[in-house]
Amino acid sequence: MSTPSKALLAVERAAAAAHPVSLAELNARAELLARHDNSYVVPVRVFEDFAARLTDPRPSDGCPVFRVLDIDGLRCFRYRSTYYDTPELRTFHDHRQGRRRRFRIRERVYEDSGERQFEVKLKSGRGETVKHRQRMSGGDRPLDGARRRFLAEVLQESYGTLDAPHGLVPALRTDYRRVTFVADGQRVTCDAGLVVRDEATGGGAVADGALVLVETKTRGHLTEADRMLHGYGVRPAGFTKYSAGLAAVRPELGANAWVRAVRRVFP
Repeated sequence: MSTPSKALLAVERAAAAAHPVSLAELNARAELLARHDNSYVVPVRVFEDFAARLTDPRPSDGCPVFRVLDIDGLRCFRYRSTYYDTPELRTFHDHRQGRRRRFRIRERVYEDSGERQFEVKLKSGRGETVKHRQRMSGGDRPLDGARRRFLAEVLQESYGTLDAPHGLVPALRTDYRRVTFVADGQRVTCDAGLVVRDEATGGGAVADGALVLVETKTRGHLTEADRMLHGYGVRPAGFTKYSAGLAAVRPELGANAWVRAVRRVFP
């Protein structure tokens, strides 16, 4: 068994120190299937102070008290996602070029429970990230007829004339651990131990074990958590795990505006 990274130990300690919130309460307070989000690359030493302030039951800086998602005593969860794209990587390049109508397609597996979701994430006209998802049962497949119809319906409803892409294939797999902190209308997810694998070539990359990948999610724009991170000098990284992971394992694709962040996460 490999030794846990500094980042993984830090998120586990932060989770253990926080007061719990149930999944039902999280969904009631901050399900946020449509939200504004920001991603950050946070050094462990900064993350430890940030998480302590975020979950302090006696906040002194106006930040609401965040609690940690707890399901049957478990607070740090294993996630696996497989992203699907066309052979020419249409969805990757749409994100790299910042196209207004862009989306990602994935199967997400919550490994601790076995739950599977087929998900389509896209950008709305107001710049929100909107997630559409469909639960999958044991015999379902990510690209079967039901999932293809769901994808076509989501894109038609959201973008009108945009057709569902043909020839989708598995492009990238991501594995990591996640801790989720929750306040009213806000979530902060903290990921560590990220490993990515190119499904076409088998190549892979491992994220720096001294960095925590933090995402803020809210119906508004900047939250107290964002401002807190900005106070540490940490600014939004502007990439997704799919975009950064694929750029890391296929450097010939180019990473444009987030090239420095990609090199930092995958040294």
